[in-house]
Amino acid sequence: MNAMRQRFAAVVAQLVADDERLAAVFADITWDKLDSEARHNPRFINVGIREQLMIDVAGGLALSGMRPIAHTFASFLVERPFEQIKIGLNHQEAGAVLVSAGASYDLAVDGRTHESPADVPLLATLPDWTISVPGHADEAEAQLRSAAAGSHLEYIRLSTESNSRALWHGGDGFVVLRRGGNGTVLVAGPLADAVLSAVDGMDLTVLYAARIRPFDHAALRATLTTPDVALVEPYLTGTSAAEVATALRDVPHRLLSVGVPLGELRKYGTPQEHAAAYGLDTAGLRKRFSAFFSTMHALSGR
Repeated sequence: MNAMRQRFAAVVAQLVADDERLAAVFADITWDKLDSEARHNPRFINVGIREQLMIDVAGGLALSGMRPIAHTFASFLVERPFEQIKIGLNHQEAGAVLVSAGASYDLAVDGRTHESPADVPLLATLPDWTISVPGHADEAEAQLRSAAAGSHLEYIRLSTESNSRALWHGGDGFVVLRRGGNGTVLVAGPLADAVLSAVDGMDLTVLYAARIRPFDHAALRATLTTPDVALVEPYLTGTSAAEVATALRDVPHRLLSVGVPLGELRKYGTPQEHAAAYGLDTAGLRKRFSAFFSTMHALSGR
């Protein structure tokens, strides 16, 4: 079990044990990783492989005054029960915490049923969601603890991929990892290490988002030098392009969106192999940044 998911199992057991307002709803996934005390706690509920029921149970718990935390793989947590999320949570104004695992292609070895590059873009079509994309287990733990203490709709997207260290230490804002004069790269979650390696020797600002909704429009504007922006997200390409456009609505700008393409890669394989195929590894990112920023500089005469 990967570091983020392992940390989740330990922390959610502690949180629910310590706070009678909390309940955790599982759909088999990760249930066997909980300790015996957690599995015998009546506020830990395993509905089996019934993801739509899991979301509706979470909604019912929320409407009864509890704070539910629901967990399974991303494709089963967001894509499969999206109707229940829309009606059972959003429409009912029922606050809940959804915590996924598997991300876009972490589980590609299990085939397309376990891949979920559309989870963040889907939830972003609904109002009132805080969407976190941690790049390290320490960030995931901090986001889980904060979400458990809240009352609103929160999604925390866990991944087997990780940056070498935590880069985010709280708040909704983006983190400035480096400053440069020839453009900006905004990277979400566990792709930060690859981006930092890819921009080595380039005069670029790098912003890091461990939380992508709400989108930190102010940070993008405040750090912008040259209005050329590369947006790098570990889910569908261009998911936050409209947010960049909103942030820079009065600034003529150019945007390169990098992420998982809409077309399906009909291959099994490791996360690293899928990242390379999508151009999300260091070599692929450097190639795209070099072409984009050098072309933009030539067009503008810089």
